[in-house]
Amino acid sequence: MTDLLRRFDRAWHGRVADLVLYGVSAAFALITAFTSTLLPHRAWGAVAVWGYLAALLITFGSRSVVVREAVAWVTWTAVALLPLIVQAVQRSAGRTDRAQEEVVVVEHMGESLLHTGTPYLSRAEIAAIPLDERLLGYRPYQPGMGVFGLPRAIADDHWWTDARIWFAITTVVALAAAVTLLRSTPARVRGIQAATVLPVTALTLATGGDDIPVLALCLLALALAATGRYGWAGVAVGAAAACKLFALPVVAVLAVLAVVNGRWRRFLPGAIGLPLLALLPPLLVDADALIENVLRFPLGHGLVTSPAQSPFPGYLISQFVPGGRYVAAGLLVVAAAAIGVLLLRRPPRTAATAALFCGWGLLAAILLMPTTRFGYLLYPAALLLWSPALLGLSNHTATTAPRHDTALYRQ
Repeated sequence: MTDLLRRFDRAWHGRVADLVLYGVSAAFALITAFTSTLLPHRAWGAVAVWGYLAALLITFGSRSVVVREAVAWVTWTAVALLPLIVQAVQRSAGRTDRAQEEVVVVEHMGESLLHTGTPYLSRAEIAAIPLDERLLGYRPYQPGMGVFGLPRAIADDHWWTDARIWFAITTVVALAAAVTLLRSTPARVRGIQAATVLPVTALTLATGGDDIPVLALCLLALALAATGRYGWAGVAVGAAAACKLFALPVVAVLAVLAVVNGRWRRFLPGAIGLPLLALLPPLLVDADALIENVLRFPLGHGLVTSPAQSPFPGYLISQFVPGGRYVAAGLLVVAAAAIGVLLLRRPPRTAATAALFCGWGLLAAILLMPTTRFGYLLYPAALLLWSPALLGLSNHTATTAPRHDTALYRQ
């Protein structure tokens, strides 16, 4: 199976897979434009379809790695950054259907952070919000996410203060830094495509976007670790974890990698210190509000129910099996324990293998969580495709490369 996928990936100098990617993406954007029940998604599809179609046509002549990579970057501009700017401008002009709820939530976090010192509302403050608006009172992100809402809190309702603009700026900087660390190979092209032009990634950045800078910082951390820059890797992944809990598994895996390679003294201060530093102001201002938003609400104990209900196994078990929420939680714990045991018994010694651990681990978590979203799949998709791009660097910079590490990669 692996050999078949490898032959498909290399067919016609990589252009067969490119054509499939852009063709399927164009079809997805077109279907989204006509059938999505979410108006920001429809608006994205109406613009993105043309970018994917243009990429499809250009790909027929894009044989070299350099050209294929350039096509990926230009396509990302057309299918993610352009729709984002269009929606931000329309929203600033008065359109209320040009952003997903998480954009509003992040901007509210910034406003609260600016005026109260904490991005969170207390349970009592949320209870005082009208029932049909109460969901927007919850901010189920780490405190660092509130930074992206500060521009709107400071400069009011301009298109460039839209939180998505600052998500995009952070993403561009992090991805550009990460890619410059990688060698120009076909694997790098696949890594760039996974982080930019996959529909689940482009759509998320254009309409919501809060996951994309977190993902980009995680990819940067892996690239930095692959080139031996463990101190900066800790800063990058620590910044990601200060914004969203999805980065914590990446922190854990990279910590194991840093310990194995004797670099933990450089890695841990940033990786652990930044998330803890971000938690300090909310803890001092109102610790219970932090717990209400970051723990109680995602675990289903808030005043309203999370809308994250994609039909993955964990959600289906929690809904249709007696005591299903506890069964799903138990399966999630078992999966986490199994991955933890594997990390201890066969720890990664290269960043490429660490990326595989992160990708498969997050995939298992997303499938088993009682409340989850389809869009979260962008994390394992990008991490798993980022791994081959790191392989050569990891083999070059690792202190040792035992056989089991290579075997895990081949699996």
